[in-house]
Amino acid sequence: MRKISFSIGEYYHIYNRGAGKSDIFISDSDRKRFMKLLYVCNGTNSVVFKDIKNINFENIDRGETLVDIGAYCLMKNHFHILLREKIENGISIFIQKLLTAYSKYFNKKNNRTGTLFEGPFKATHVDSDEYLKYLFAYIHLNPVKTIDSNWKENGITDDKKIERFLMSYPFSSYIDYIGISREWDKIIDKSSFPEYFSNYEEFHSFIKEWLKFNTNPAKASLW
Repeated sequence: MRKISFSIGEYYHIYNRGAGKSDIFISDSDRKRFMKLLYVCNGTNSVVFKDIKNINFENIDRGETLVDIGAYCLMKNHFHILLREKIENGISIFIQKLLTAYSKYFNKKNNRTGTLFEGPFKATHVDSDEYLKYLFAYIHLNPVKTIDSNWKENGITDDKKIERFLMSYPFSSYIDYIGISREWDKIIDKSSFPEYFSNYEEFHSFIKEWLKFNTNPAKASLW
């Protein structure tokens, strides 16, 4: 059972991984499918699968959005989403639609049956500005472990290489915070989160500082 309840206007870190730590994203098309679902499932209207396949963000009628998404990142066997609840039960409805739709797609594509994710999704309440700001770094820096698994323990030896990698990693909202325009930026709603970064340079400097001085504010490390 989940130990926390969700409240309108509050921020939460949502995450989950594959059952038995198995991969939930095998190809780039899988990741793009999940990102499409992040947009399409965030609404009171039903998910129409033909809309997911041939999505045009401008023409999708989602209805009223359920949550505001501030950041996300997709890894091979897990995902992270930072969001704010907008309507009662918005988070639960959104995540149920998202994971159900993706599981059906993944199982059909790979001719498999059974549970794809490791139990109910996990959630932590973001109860301070310090923790909320920390999550913008933690979530966006997750992909670094794919090219330097021990960067937190050993530090960064080539920060330019890391920066180039993050800028070329399309399966997170990092790109949407550094001034690169793309269709996927419609997934997030920056206006519903505190304005910690007044411009792209401030966000870039913030991430760069975390690369050099990674300190976790008394929160457990998550996948």
